[in-house]
Amino acid sequence: MEAEDEYRRKARVALVVIVVLASLAVASLLVAFSYYCYIRNKVAKHLNNNKSNNNNGADLEGKGGFPNPKTAATDGVQVFTFKQLHSATGGFSKSNVVGKGGFGLVYRGVLHNGRKVAIKFMDQAGKQGEEEFEMEVELLSRLRSPYLLSLLGYCSDNSRKLLVYEFMANGGLQEHLYPVSGGPNALSTNLDWETRLRIALEAAKGLEYLHEQVSPPVIHRDFKSSNILLDKTFHAKVSDFGLAKLGSDKAGGYVSTRVLGTQGYVAPEYALTGHLTTKSDVYSYGVVLLELLTGRVPVDMKRPPGEGVLVSWALPHLTDREQVVQIMDPALEGQYSMKEVIQVAAIAAMCVQPEADYRPLMADVVQSLVPLVKIHRSTSKVGRCSSLHATKSPAQNSG
Repeated sequence: MEAEDEYRRKARVALVVIVVLASLAVASLLVAFSYYCYIRNKVAKHLNNNKSNNNNGADLEGKGGFPNPKTAATDGVQVFTFKQLHSATGGFSKSNVVGKGGFGLVYRGVLHNGRKVAIKFMDQAGKQGEEEFEMEVELLSRLRSPYLLSLLGYCSDNSRKLLVYEFMANGGLQEHLYPVSGGPNALSTNLDWETRLRIALEAAKGLEYLHEQVSPPVIHRDFKSSNILLDKTFHAKVSDFGLAKLGSDKAGGYVSTRVLGTQGYVAPEYALTGHLTTKSDVYSYGVVLLELLTGRVPVDMKRPPGEGVLVSWALPHLTDREQVVQIMDPALEGQYSMKEVIQVAAIAAMCVQPEADYRPLMADVVQSLVPLVKIHRSTSKVGRCSSLHATKSPAQNSG
């Protein structure tokens, strides 16, 4: 009897041990499964974040992220062969060269369908040249605005990179403000006041589109008078997006990047810190507005002391009603009213403020300029500005 009781006691102990061990096993499985779920969710979130970052700019025109240059044709951008563009430019004849910049040469060309185009042959080797080419294709294949130069197509043939744009018969704004006598693209007339106002407004609308109507905003980073191109009726479009960057979509945010741009146009805070915002473009726009007002280049150290840098020379005069006339381009004498000059000078003064926070948004600039651009324009003035030999006009001069 005692032996039977001992047996039952041992059996109960064994059962308890088995139950405890089974419970521990189940608990271990539950812990392992919970940990697995935790890790899986964490990895999924990480992948989603990476995907979100890689698709930055996915709201551009309501489409997906930027296209690969190989698939850009699906966005209305044609892929050309080198042979096609070689034929379009007469074998890249020197007689068809209409512009030159840091990127290389720009040629006038005619496609097989008879359409006139401007062809940029990029000769900048290395990683930066490749990045600039890809940025132009990626951005301009998605951005749609009448105030931005249209990219019609491109060619990527090994190391040969070419971009094909719409033809702008009157070339860059810079060439009209500072014509080089005796040059192959020399222009023989100055832009009148009314035309300058319209150019200022249309260029502002181009930047407004990039800053306000695209998400995240696009910062041009090399806005200047040579990158404002003019068609046969002197309507303006913003060009050259090789240095463009996607900005921060957070209020007060910025992107950090190495400082690139053109001397005289670079915002001071960007030059000092590398912090890039849309207000950096606003500063550059203000410099161009000063060029339109004064007819002076941004930096000219051949001028008398104190006049070499356009912004520092002009800024003290811009808010003084008596002095603002003294800095106006002499070629504009008799064409403007004091009210218009004071208003445009005030806009320029705000745009080139040393503190970025004090500069206006481009949307505000546009709203300020709209009333100044007359609805009923004088065709005689535009006609006088357009009386150039079309065969000698540059297609574009960006760079």
